[in-house]
Amino acid sequence: MKCIVGLGNPGAKYTNTRHNIGFLAIDALAKEHGIKLTESKFKAVFGTGMIKGERVVLVKPLTYMNLSGEAVRPLLDFYKIAVEDVLVIYDDLDLPLEKMRLRSKGSAGGHNGVKSLIQHLGTQDIKRLKLGVGRPPAPIQVIDWVLMPFAKSEQVTLQHVLSDSVHIATDFIDTPFLALMNRYN
Repeated sequence: MKCIVGLGNPGAKYTNTRHNIGFLAIDALAKEHGIKLTESKFKAVFGTGMIKGERVVLVKPLTYMNLSGEAVRPLLDFYKIAVEDVLVIYDDLDLPLEKMRLRSKGSAGGHNGVKSLIQHLGTQDIKRLKLGVGRPPAPIQVIDWVLMPFAKSEQVTLQHVLSDSVHIATDFIDTPFLALMNRYN
């Protein structure tokens, strides 16, 4: 069984913000594969289904970003999913909106959601898909930027990014991760 986790913050006021691009990617993936995100436990909303003949669970932690590991660890334990079978999708300030990057491991890089996952999963060897949201223009502060909704002028690009993230996450199911990185990075 595979697990794909999108990071974000719960609540209507965060719905279309940059920090919630991971949630948006999970929603797009669920829609593409007809997976209903209707289960609610382990401090997460999630759904199970089949992608490419493999059972998969799609997850959106309902903790705030900096506590994401509190939702993911018990869910992995319940479904007996190994960390190697997890892909985490989240926002990255160091990439512009149209860019994305796959990584097989690494530090949190200042991202509190990833920091929480590393802490609760006990490893930095977490496969990840980082979706660019860009750096804020001056004088906007980083915290305000990531909690800001995407501008109307960014919507077409955002939809392309989400579509590409669906393809990548779908290929994650049956493609060795190194080959996936070589294909998409």
